Amino acid sequence: MVNPDARPGSLWQHPEFRRGAREMVGIALGISAWGLVAGVAMVKSGLGVTLSVVMSLVVFSGTSQLASLPLIISGAPMWVVWATALCVNLRFVVFSLHWRPFWVHLPLRRRVLVAYFCADLNYVTFLRRFREPRPAPEQWPYFWGGMAVNWGSWQTSSLLGIALAHQLPVEWGLGFAGTMALLAMTYTLVSDRATWLAAAVAACAAVAAYALPLRLNIVVAIAAAVAMGVVIDHVRPRLKAAPKEAA
Repeated sequence: MVNPDARPGSLWQHPEFRRGAREMVGIALGISAWGLVAGVAMVKSGLGVTLSVVMSLVVFSGTSQLASLPLIISGAPMWVVWATALCVNLRFVVFSLHWRPFWVHLPLRRRVLVAYFCADLNYVTFLRRFREPRPAPEQWPYFWGGMAVNWGSWQTSSLLGIALAHQLPVEWGLGFAGTMALLAMTYTLVSDRATWLAAAVAACAAVAAYALPLRLNIVVAIAAAVAMGVVIDHVRPRLKAAPKEAA
């Protein structure tokens, strides 16, 4: 049995570690493209190489990085920067509730470590692998197998983008490539009609509120998607119960 305190050697040799890494490899290309764009964007925006490296390593969230960069460069109040980063990462509150049954038994320092490495796509692959919300010995190596690929591909490409930022011409359209990579990763998270509907509402809200200053259209889009999700959660049980009552 592999446990959180096992030696790294035994963790890497576990078959579930290899499985987690293998299942993440298929989407690592999109992660790498997005990381490259984030690295270039940080330097091109004037943040500087040193601060860009620190931001890449500390803020393990491409959406937070790219959402907060224009605000930092424009001199927006710090509370706006923090509020924007918080809003674009509100999904991790929901993710954490789903992760909790798997990691609640771990010591605090282990849970803090897991919290840093948790990301969108390894959340999806993990819950596909472990559908029962209870701890199991194979979960720890599987998690770190996926994160070795996820975190590694992101940081490698992000640091590469930082290093090559001044050598890459703007005409290459890296912003468009990054947007396409983000859309591809988002597509993997949209799994049913409810999430498609929430995503469509968020997209419409973001476009409708595009003229707002300080990228506040992102906040509007998130609020619209959350509101739609709440409505769906309230309506769906009633729709399922209606046929039973009619019968």
